[in-house]
Amino acid sequence: MWAAIRGSWSLFVGMILLMISNGLLTTLLTLRGNGLGFSDSVIGLVQSGYPVGSLLGCLIAPRLIMRVGHIRSFAALASMASAASLMHLVTADPWSWGAMRLVTGFCFSGLYIVAESWLNGSANNENRGSLLSIYFVIQTGGVALGQLLLNLSSPEGILLFLLVSILISFSLVPMLISEGAIPPYELPGRITFIALFRLSPMGLTGSFLNGISQTVLYVALALYGSAVGLSKGSIAGLIGCMTLGGMLFQFPLGKLSDLMDRRLLIAGVPGLSIPICIVLALLANPAENLYLLYLLVALLGGLTLPVYSICMAHMNDHLKQSEVVAASGTLVLILAAGMILGPTLGGLAIEQLGPEGIFYLLSLIAGTTVMTALFRLWSSPAATENRANAVAVSANLTPEATTLHPKASEEDDTR
Repeated sequence: MWAAIRGSWSLFVGMILLMISNGLLTTLLTLRGNGLGFSDSVIGLVQSGYPVGSLLGCLIAPRLIMRVGHIRSFAALASMASAASLMHLVTADPWSWGAMRLVTGFCFSGLYIVAESWLNGSANNENRGSLLSIYFVIQTGGVALGQLLLNLSSPEGILLFLLVSILISFSLVPMLISEGAIPPYELPGRITFIALFRLSPMGLTGSFLNGISQTVLYVALALYGSAVGLSKGSIAGLIGCMTLGGMLFQFPLGKLSDLMDRRLLIAGVPGLSIPICIVLALLANPAENLYLLYLLVALLGGLTLPVYSICMAHMNDHLKQSEVVAASGTLVLILAAGMILGPTLGGLAIEQLGPEGIFYLLSLIAGTTVMTALFRLWSSPAATENRANAVAVSANLTPEATTLHPKASEEDDTR
């Protein structure tokens, strides 16, 4: 494994720079838009451009890589993303911002595809799961680290936007000087939406609902912080705590899901998040109870972000070995579709119900997930064959990363 990590150092360094810049830019734009007088619902619509672009990137970028190769694709996409981050300083209207978010989502999705397909070229049956776990920690930890940079300057200035652009540009350097061999690239397979729903309705439905919840947290949580009077540093800490909570809960919840019917956990984990949402909605003077707010939000992130990994594991329990990669690639697109709705719904909830509206919305989504899981428990027997250990996966993964799943190695052995 250590040999694979040393061989992939350029990918990991480039990826941590990308994730720091992406985490910083997402929160920065929410705060900057709030300062420019954009309404909460408008900010949500603007931020929805990113998952739309990400979905397009998952469909289009692989063909770009096949035509011009990994390094040229990475350089072109990083240059576009760097320029798009600076365009927010040139214009101050929601339409252009939304267009730039779409471009940014497309570029970052393509950058992830390059990195993940290259990383897969370094993976073998023994280290595949370990590399995926390291990649997950880098993606999640990078987003949390990006929040810390908000303290360097005011969102109304230009420094933070310049910093985003610099970080994206620097992510090119490790990739361009890498001496590793460039792996061949093939378009990943897909399973249709209908076929996937027949195979695993719980996995598909749970992932879609979790996609909504994840982007509600990443975008609307900053709107909540502004609405209740938190400083930019406190808002950064809020999102950082939520992200770190999700990272810390991923591995123990995944291990727990390996010991039981995963649908019980898909029902129980969101169910536990509902009372936390209610406490957060009723919390008086959040700015004066900051540490309690941080703790509750960390727990909320821990009970929300890992659900996607459990849904993917549940889906894999119902698949043949030859179907895992294609089905997981389709599930990533389903998650992205849910993520498109999250920012808009979160902004509308705060605009219509006040700051606590975000937690009422999250309670509704969690309740829907619980009811769906309980219905599936009642109507369908548990899977007893093809069960594999759950692995931590991030919402930022693309279909290419699904080939790193340990179960993909079993598929390789059957060829």
